[in-house]
Amino acid sequence: MRKFLLALFFGALIFPPSWASHDVEGTAPGPSVPPGPGFRGGVVAVSHPLAAEAGAKMLRSGGNAIDAAAAIQFALNVVEPEFSGIGGGGFMMVHLAKGKGRTFIIEGREKAPATADTTLFTNPDGTNQGFTPASTSGQAVGVPGTLKVVATAVQRYGRKRLSEVIRPAIELAENGFPVNFVLAGDATSSRTNLYEATREVFRPGGVPVQEGQILKQPNLAKTLRLIAAKGQDVFYRGEIAAAIVAAQQGTANGGKPGLMTLKDLADYNIVIREPIVAEYRGYRIASMSPPSSGGLTMIQALKMIERYPLGDASAGFGFGKSGTLHVMAEAMRLAFADRSVWMGDEDFVPVPKRGLLDRDYVRMRGDLISLTARLPGSAPIGDPWAFDSAQRAGRTMMAAAEPVSYPGSYTTHFSVVDQWGNVVSYTTTIEAGWGTGIMVPEYGFLLNNELTDFNFGFNLHPRFGGPGANDVEGGKRPRSSMTPTILFKGRKPIAAFGSPGGATIISSVYNVLINLVDHGMTIQQAVDAPRISVTTTGNSIAREAGFDEAEIAKLRALGHSVGNPGNIGNVNAIFIDPETRRQFGAVDSTREGGLIGLSRPGKVKDDDDDDGDGDRGEHDD
Repeated sequence: MRKFLLALFFGALIFPPSWASHDVEGTAPGPSVPPGPGFRGGVVAVSHPLAAEAGAKMLRSGGNAIDAAAAIQFALNVVEPEFSGIGGGGFMMVHLAKGKGRTFIIEGREKAPATADTTLFTNPDGTNQGFTPASTSGQAVGVPGTLKVVATAVQRYGRKRLSEVIRPAIELAENGFPVNFVLAGDATSSRTNLYEATREVFRPGGVPVQEGQILKQPNLAKTLRLIAAKGQDVFYRGEIAAAIVAAQQGTANGGKPGLMTLKDLADYNIVIREPIVAEYRGYRIASMSPPSSGGLTMIQALKMIERYPLGDASAGFGFGKSGTLHVMAEAMRLAFADRSVWMGDEDFVPVPKRGLLDRDYVRMRGDLISLTARLPGSAPIGDPWAFDSAQRAGRTMMAAAEPVSYPGSYTTHFSVVDQWGNVVSYTTTIEAGWGTGIMVPEYGFLLNNELTDFNFGFNLHPRFGGPGANDVEGGKRPRSSMTPTILFKGRKPIAAFGSPGGATIISSVYNVLINLVDHGMTIQQAVDAPRISVTTTGNSIAREAGFDEAEIAKLRALGHSVGNPGNIGNVNAIFIDPETRRQFGAVDSTREGGLIGLSRPGKVKDDDDDDGDGDRGEHDD
């Protein structure tokens, strides 16, 4: 366990009798300002130092947070290719400081090909495929959105050109970089079913790349140069598009060929979405909206436990105490029950966003939490539709248990703030480590296996019939767990963070937010503190090392099954002092990490945009 472990308090668990009625709402200290002078010229917090340097280079030369984020994403495709890249997708949350501030998401989630349906992952006899053959074949490749996200972001809101923000990545791919322990470890142990073009780069001659080895990727450099010269159209309509379609038609590893066509790529569109916004103990949270389940699930769980003073050790709570961990876990179980049937791509199925976060509905769900024992069996599904509109259309209907999903354990999150106060919180992925394992031959980038985030087979939606909220449909985006988040005090953003980790992403963000608001930690303390994770309706809790084993024993006594310690997520964050606007950052030590702060503002181009928002106006793609 590479994470720094916090010292924990010891003591008996006490539940005041007044809480039996669940009527108490606690107060909280709020985040602590980190020590030190902080920065004024911007901060980047990334999982890899070379990607951090690519972003910092943009800030130094007068670029804004959007430019830095684009440069970081391209660089990550080179130095962390197993986690994210132009063959995948993601969610870029942006806060523009100009005027009263605007917060929105540039959504680039992968889409199912137009001809896909609920039989995508079924065998000829009608049974569902196993996850491995499904996830390592062309059938799992969703139409990628990452390039369109960064190209659109730079064009609309950046201060630089696409050819400028991609340049650091071209240099890294062409000249090479030292392989770090993360990439070396993944090349050695994480997958045995990589395709030939992938093996040639990362296991040449059957030998995995070694830590410290200089890795050059000339095919990827060629691809990035093509994009720099010709723009995103070469990827979505040109020669790269043709290569993507050919690559995903492979049938190795026991799966089916992919269904993606040139038209699917040409028709791909990003969407500018509004975040899920809610208040928690006087702070405003902006988090990811559908097709991600992250914001709704995380905020719903928070609102269920807002009644408890989680930071008050004298009342039987406090960081790491069994009472705190218990109510956190129970709220997550209930939120994941609702997630399982109600959340998906709202462009295809209505999602009861208002109902899921309605004050009365959340209180009703939270009332199911007992302080003396966990909920028996699986946490029940609720009916938020009765709270989503004035009229209730029909009786409550409950679905059968959702089929097992297979969330990826990789992905990357990074956070950026610039000299003007613009903020980016960006989670990006190709799903599982190495995605499908398919590298586009001669172009050097990996293809995602995001379509396995759909439910397998046909599932009855409990309100609208079928297909289910997260069943495969042509053009639909699979439900995600990615949870890029920005925390506000009033109108001012004070923190931005997120995490990789499949369904555990939601738990990681949930833990960090509670650490900041309820436990009064600094941003680095909030990232370093051990986390728990719940990703199902059952009684299983994952946890990191560092908790008092006596408190874990009390948690088990309440009926929870608590696993052995392991790593959960990789949170990279920025923090802005709400009073002085000094900027800070924090990186998670489960990867190498890259944190760079600029003491002075970078060189600003001679233009009229002194807010750093290069807003060039909305336009259609």
